[in-house]
Amino acid sequence: MERLLTERLILRRWKETDSKDLYEYAKSGLVGPNAGWSPHKSEDESKEIIKMFIKNNDTYAIVLKSENKVIGGIGLHDRKPDINITQLKQKEIGYVLNPKYWGKGIIPEAVEYLIKYGFNKLKLDLIWCGHFDFNKNSKRVIEKCGFKYRFRKNEKLKFLDNKKVITFYYSILKSEYVI
Repeated sequence: MERLLTERLILRRWKETDSKDLYEYAKSGLVGPNAGWSPHKSEDESKEIIKMFIKNNDTYAIVLKSENKVIGGIGLHDRKPDINITQLKQKEIGYVLNPKYWGKGIIPEAVEYLIKYGFNKLKLDLIWCGHFDFNKNSKRVIEKCGFKYRFRKNEKLKFLDNKKVITFYYSILKSEYVI
């Protein structure tokens, strides 16, 4: 994973030493359930999740430059929500942010940079983003970043005791992307 820099952020590989920062927000009931997972029960659990991030190599730590602190995570995942267009080179963006930093435009800044990176550097044809029916904050980010609504799916969240949700999927095609 390449280290990426925005005006206020560093997007970089996770390190096991980030476990304290991750646990700070991952233990919150405002974060995990909105992303489809249960709040972390300990810093050790956060450390295990970081090991998974490192192994999978598709999730960046979001570091706020002014504080040199991990305040969230954002990934470009190999997911293809629409089985009818699997021939396109595509990824799905997913993100979480420490609630202390909500409302400051941090996630839109990171998402917009990953869109640019995905189309220009990774040569993607399509980028997906989705949110659960109850996550209005993510819906606002997705729409603000130029994604277009495509469809919805009824799903079960395996990391949240098979909770039933409606997931709304949005995407942006390279041909729709305006630099």
